[in-house]
Amino acid sequence: MNLSDSIDATRKDLLALLRGKSVFHGDFMLSSGAKSKYYIDCRLTTLDGRGAWLIGRLMHDLIRREEKKRNVKVDAVGGLTMAADPVALATGMVSSVAKDAEPLRIFCVRKAPKEHGKTKQIEGNFKAGDSVVIVDDVVTSGGSIITAIEAVKREGGKVAFAVVLVDRLEGGREKVEATGCPLFSLFQREELLS
Repeated sequence: MNLSDSIDATRKDLLALLRGKSVFHGDFMLSSGAKSKYYIDCRLTTLDGRGAWLIGRLMHDLIRREEKKRNVKVDAVGGLTMAADPVALATGMVSSVAKDAEPLRIFCVRKAPKEHGKTKQIEGNFKAGDSVVIVDDVVTSGGSIITAIEAVKREGGKVAFAVVLVDRLEGGREKVEATGCPLFSLFQREELLS
């Protein structure tokens, strides 16, 4: 596992890890309130050392490709705590290892602003004027990503686009994109369930 590994091989390794660790079948209630016959618990992969490296490598590659394609500058990555936190950290660490001229900074969005101290909703390495990418592990309804987008905008940031590990293909992408924020995924539901 290093930066010289091909993106295709890294993607194949991550897909195998997600299938083995993060996919469960049964009757589940999702955070969106919907019921599902399967559950994708990406935290079992995002909080795994090998999984984090693979995720960071693929997310970094996707973000840098889209950044060039869209002719935007990305300063930082983050999203709604806690699902987005290991994804953002892994991506930022790979950015540093890759010796990016300006490594991606990392931030976390609280579900609500703190009631003490600086009463911030965004923690970490974010400042007004930053152009950011919102990350998450799974998109179902899009609610977590939209909450993060709104917080970044309130704090004076700009959202270049959003990226997720897995799109459940249940309307979340469309809701996020209706806010004007393009959303990209590393995988779609069928890839994990097949």
